[in-house]
Parts: sequence; structure tokens; C-alpha cells
Amino acid sequence: MIDVILKKGKEKAVLQRHPWLFSGAVERVKGKPANGDIVRLLNDRGGFMAYGFYNGQSRVALRLLEWDEAVEVNEDWFRRKVAVAVAGRGNILNESTNTCRLVFSEADYLPGLIVDKYADYLAVQVLTSGIENVMPIIIDELQKLLKPEGIFDKSDAGSRAHEGLDTINQVLAGKHPPELVTVIENGLTYGINIAEGQKSGFYCDQRDNRRITAQHAKGKKVLDCFSYTGGFTLNALKNGAASVTSVDSSALAIETLKKNIALNKLDAKKVTTIQSDVNRQLRTFREQGEKFDLIVLDPPKYAPSRSALDKASRAYKDLNRLAMYLLEPGGLLATFSCSGAMDIDTFKQVLAWAALDAGKEVQFIYQFCQPEDHPVRASFPEGEYLKGLLCRVY
Repeated sequence: MIDVILKKGKEKAVLQRHPWLFSGAVERVKGKPANGDIVRLLNDRGGFMAYGFYNGQSRVALRLLEWDEAVEVNEDWFRRKVAVAVAGRGNILNESTNTCRLVFSEADYLPGLIVDKYADYLAVQVLTSGIENVMPIIIDELQKLLKPEGIFDKSDAGSRAHEGLDTINQVLAGKHPPELVTVIENGLTYGINIAEGQKSGFYCDQRDNRRITAQHAKGKKVLDCFSYTGGFTLNALKNGAASVTSVDSSALAIETLKKNIALNKLDAKKVTTIQSDVNRQLRTFREQGEKFDLIVLDPPKYAPSRSALDKASRAYKDLNRLAMYLLEPGGLLATFSCSGAMDIDTFKQVLAWAALDAGKEVQFIYQFCQPEDHPVRASFPEGEYLKGLLCRVY
């Protein structure tokens, strides 16, 4: 096994079991490991520190896996990690929910691997060269544990380029998923387009937050922004919303949302769907004098890195300011950020700025987070990416 030598004074994060080692912390490499090879990390005195995946072209040079020198990182090691992750989701899956995240990358000690369960199909995303190398083992273990109808690779994230990987969209095992895979979440039925949908096809990280937000929807006029395939819309309708206006820029998402309303035999007459840029549509609503009782803002990631945080903060502020203008006095705003670079305190500050610019008073009445199938590893706080606030706006 090839040794990678750590620079003097760079031991702290490794000792704290943070799974990332940046290229600037590497003193030298004894040999020429290929991207994705498992290497041994040593300190400047030659003492063992950890085993990890190596990548010579990534800013993250090592993805650390194991800190016990006596434990061999082999096929059995990867099978155990997959099995433990899957077992940890057992209490989520039941008659009312048959979709969840089974493996969540670093949080489950498998850096760069995402596995989502959609009824009898699995969708995987592979984001690191190391995981790419061991995918045959992982796929075999998933088949043994779950016996899915098919496993589909949705590894189309742009971040794969940083690891020297091409994008992939293909069947890895079993059948190709049908155009719409039917899943159940919180007792509601969704048609999921695994092959062509965003990310791995569905955002199961909002499962709990959709249910909690919908508890406030009864009799309300609701605006669901970035509605995608209708998670917040369907939950609001199920809980007695008077009407829901759903806005998304994707024609495919809007069409799937309509199909999901029909799947659940909900009242389509209560729903208005609008294919539009959300910021533009919010401005149009203001010009038209529209008002709502409950607004949901679930935008895409505005801050992919800390360097983008200032620009993202301005975007979040403008978006929330526009929404605040449209709320009836005492109305509710359920607003989210899935940017890992933005912590909850910064998000609260952004909302305070938005309220000030809009001439509104805001109370934070509930704090949203990611669900238990998206755990946050104590040594990897960067895994805590989803946060949100339920606000009362006056």
C-alpha cells in the first residue's frame, strides 16, 4: 500500500476524524497511486494516522475511511458499511413511506456514495473515484440486502469532474426503471422519474418538513415556490388547504405534479400551476396585488461553497423579501436553504435583513432540519446542509 505523508502541524483534523484531507496538507506521496486507490496516511514522523481514498487531481486529496491500523479496508469492510447504513433506515420504511435515503456519503462512512430507495428501485450517485472503484462490491451488497427490481446510476453531478470522472446515467443492475416509479411518502403517492428527474429523482430530505408545514395549511391560501413534483403542494391539499398555487421553472416538474394530484385523487380545481422563474413570478404577484396565507420557499442550492456565500446571501434575502410582501398580516413563511455553506444563524440574519427591507416584523416559530436518513456525523459538520424556518410575518 502506498504511503502519503502529512505535513507537520496538519494532524489536528485527522485526529478529530474529519474525513477530508486537502491537498495542501500533503507533504509528499511515496509512489504513484491511481485516483481512487486506498492509501495509508502517515504523520511527518512516520506514524500511522488513517486509511483513505486518494485522488491526485481533487482539492480533497484524501477521503479518509478508517483510523484503526489493524482494521483492513477490504471488500468485507465496504459490505459492512453498506449493511449498517441500510439497517439504520429500517424504522423509516413502513406502509405509509417506502422511499428514503439509504446511504448518505460521509455521514455513513462511504464518502461520495448516495443511495436512495424508491419503492422497488434504487437510485445511486457516485461522486468520488474511490467509491467508483468499489461499486461492484456495493451493488452486489445492495442486491443481497434489498433485492431491488433495478439499480439506476444517476451520477450526473458536475462535481464528478473534480475527481476525474465522467457523468453517467445508466442501469447498473436489474431492470430500467419505468418512466414513473410510484412511491409512498407520508401516505401520499408520487410518480418519480428516476432517469430524468432532478438529482436522484425526488427530494426525500423534506419528508418531515412537508408534513410539519402542512399542519398549518388547513383553510389557507398557499403558495408553493420551487414546487418541483409537488411535495409541499400535495401535503397542503391533503391537510385541507383552501387553494394552492404551485410555481416551478420546469415543465416536466409541473406535468409530474399534475399527475401526482390525480394519483392521490385530490381536488385539482384547488391547484393553479405556473411554469415560471420564481423571482419573476413573485414580482408579478406583487404587481397584481395577490396575497397568500402560507408561502413555501424551497429553492435550489444558492451557495455551493463558502466563496459563494455573500452572493447567495443576497439572493436568499431578495427571494424572501419578495415573498414577505405577498403575505397577509400574520401569514406564515416556510423558507429553506439547502446550502451547506450557510449555517442556521446566518440564515436567520438573512431573513432579518429581508424583513427590514420589506418593512415587516418576523417571528421565528419553528426550525426545520434534515431528517434522520440524512444524519450528521459528529466529526463532519459539513453534512448538515438543510435548514429552514417557519416564520410568522406581520
